[in-house]
Amino acid sequence: MVYRVLFCAKGSVSMEGIDYGEVVVGDAASLQNKIAAIRAAGPSKLQVIADFDGTLTKYNINGQRGHTSHALLQQGNREYDIKRQKLYEYYRPLEICPTIPVDEKTKLMEEWWEKTHALLVEGGLTYDDIRKSVTNARIAFREGVVGLFELLELPTREPGSLVPDDQVENHFKMKFFSVNPSSFNEKGVPVLIFSAGLADIIEEVLRQKLHRSFKNIEIVSNRMVFDDNSHLVGFKDKTIHVLNKNEHALDMAAPLHDAVGNADGPVIDFATMKKRTNVLLLGDHTGDLGMSDGLNYETRISVGFL
Repeated sequence: MVYRVLFCAKGSVSMEGIDYGEVVVGDAASLQNKIAAIRAAGPSKLQVIADFDGTLTKYNINGQRGHTSHALLQQGNREYDIKRQKLYEYYRPLEICPTIPVDEKTKLMEEWWEKTHALLVEGGLTYDDIRKSVTNARIAFREGVVGLFELLELPTREPGSLVPDDQVENHFKMKFFSVNPSSFNEKGVPVLIFSAGLADIIEEVLRQKLHRSFKNIEIVSNRMVFDDNSHLVGFKDKTIHVLNKNEHALDMAAPLHDAVGNADGPVIDFATMKKRTNVLLLGDHTGDLGMSDGLNYETRISVGFL
């Protein structure tokens, strides 16, 4: 996995124990200090907040743009697929336009998402359409993501127990977390997948690509509501788009579902999570920087994927 740590300035970075590869870091000493602080505090003080599309998943696959959780969806109704594509062609340039004020752009993004969701309902989307769409999608996780999930799911122990582990396959994980599995106790590191995409599709991608669930992962995303015949009838709670991924959406967090509408059960205690004052934030959009807003964190490392 290639990590690009963005702190505004470019430079060649070489730090003891960590092979950064292609990285942009503005203040190498500050980053080193943050890593040291997170190590010293231990896994019990750490949480991971990650975007999904283009962050956990690959941007390019075999020379082609990988699908996002919205883009991969085929409704089984060509007319509505075309309508959603036309919305994309209209709003996407507005999303990336640097001259549109944030307040105005936020309203445009809300408009885009609401129209898209309405078309999914009107077009008769079913959960079977989701399964088929994921099966046929051009989507894959970045190298190292699965290993990172598995490492973070493992029980951890308190500060002072961190030692190198030669059995951890991913170099970045080994050097950053330096956790010894033999010293774990009960709780792993919580992972919050914070996405402006579609929670039900993210879960289906996890099921089909990884063939398993993770007890320490919860999702904050746009979650669908299906009727007894698995037809989409609406969406839960407020809409999450690329510019409102902040603390106001955290109450929408939900555990991974093992089937349509069936949650595996709550896995993250948010009162306890607020005590985890060290944050590893992963994203690929400037809006992702707001994902940790509202958290009273002591140390945050933000990793941007380009």
